[in-house]
Amino acid sequence: MNQYHEFHVELLKQTYNQLLSHYPFNTEELMIEQQDFLDDFVALIDLCQKQSEDATEKGQHFCTGWVRTYSDLTPLLPRDLLWYFGGDCLHYMPDDEIVQFQYLDEIRHEALSAGKEFDYPSERSRVFKLQH
Repeated sequence: MNQYHEFHVELLKQTYNQLLSHYPFNTEELMIEQQDFLDDFVALIDLCQKQSEDATEKGQHFCTGWVRTYSDLTPLLPRDLLWYFGGDCLHYMPDDEIVQFQYLDEIRHEALSAGKEFDYPSERSRVFKLQH
């Protein structure tokens, strides 16, 4: 698993754990739909860890379902995951954000093609101006 992929798998895990602390997922008795949502989330993490061919399609379906079903919890869904899964997820991203992710992908591919090391988290922070 490469650094780019590891970054997103870890982001999925962190997001899952954050989600568990928010209503309705922090209640003792979950409704069947909520438990199914969490089960789907765990299954998606597993697919991504195994680098399954189905992971992208399942990720798109999961993220768009999250936005539709739990719109109040959409701020917990990292923008990186929308970009990572792509497809219909991109409809929830503004054009300027898409341009930044495209640039990040371009410089990542250029570095890897040239056989250079590419520190994805560091470059991501630089592109999105997350470092001081």
